[in-house]
Amino acid sequence: MNVNLLGCDRTALTEYMADLGEPSYRTDQIMKWIHQRHVTDFNEMSDLSKQLRRHLSENTSIKGLRAVSDVVSQDRTRKWLLELDDGNCVETVFIPEDSRGTLCISSQVGCSLTCSFCATGRQGFNRNLTTAEIIAQVWFTISELSTDQIKRPITNIVLMGMGEPLLNYEQVVPALRLMLDDCSYGFSRRKVTLSTAGVIPGIKRLLTDCPVSLAVSLHAPDDELRNQLVPINRKYPIADLMAACAEYARHDRRWRVTFEYIMIKDVNDSLRHARKLVRILSDIPSKVNLIPYNSVAGLDYERSSKESIDRFRDVLLASDVMTITRKTRGDEVAAACGQLVGRFKDRTKRSIRLGTALPDAVLAE
Repeated sequence: MNVNLLGCDRTALTEYMADLGEPSYRTDQIMKWIHQRHVTDFNEMSDLSKQLRRHLSENTSIKGLRAVSDVVSQDRTRKWLLELDDGNCVETVFIPEDSRGTLCISSQVGCSLTCSFCATGRQGFNRNLTTAEIIAQVWFTISELSTDQIKRPITNIVLMGMGEPLLNYEQVVPALRLMLDDCSYGFSRRKVTLSTAGVIPGIKRLLTDCPVSLAVSLHAPDDELRNQLVPINRKYPIADLMAACAEYARHDRRWRVTFEYIMIKDVNDSLRHARKLVRILSDIPSKVNLIPYNSVAGLDYERSSKESIDRFRDVLLASDVMTITRKTRGDEVAAACGQLVGRFKDRTKRSIRLGTALPDAVLAE
């Protein structure tokens, strides 16, 4: 069986080297060749023995993803449609700013959740991504963006693309470890953010296995409304979710849990909602990102007015809740929050029921 080394974190690669009778320092060497130097030809890995290079050439690979499309918005946000081996495609977005560059990556092909405002959920679900497919998005983007002037274009990574990361836990955690490892990408834990709709068992496991910055897609301050917007709330209600977030924040006194809150006109944007939000966050070191709703074809939701967003924000700030209004980026190329759809066969048939399925001709392009 051919092993794609892009998906091997330190533990997996060290075990593989041990099985070959190789010393443990080979792990550092190989990781640096793959992730830092982007070398895919084993014969160029000059500090490995000829015997090991030959074995790796015959039994392993370093296989990335192919870009099917590459679009850039007016604000320089860049979105790639990346093709997997089985023909499915996922979307990856790079958001450049003056002081940093944020890469938004996907963890699933589609999404198994059914958040009512999200384009990804309306397209249905096909499968989980492998660790190699998750990290290949980072590997591809760094290679694509690096120049002689910019050696490190990406400063932050967010798992906020297609899918619910904590429902692909076994593949996501090794990818996180690769992002953090000094011999691969060397990001600090505060620069890698995992976004979840509130999968409580996954939040608790992550705290033990690989704590990184946590973002929670909240979008409502009470169970009645959140049940409608984020149906997984019926399984993991707000009180239990807030308790899990408080426990996560206690891991490091410098950390704050980020709460994502999409501002939808006449749905969740009243001052009453703002005051409720203040109450449920009162015991949690937190930051709130207010996200102006990005339109999705087929949905009747509308973006809250700037005045409504500002009033909502001011209620939170007056109660000492750190709050920012996120600037919409890449919406004209459908790269903004809630707009990613990829290109894949929907195994759930949800897209057919909702009339959002892509034509076979498009899927076959």
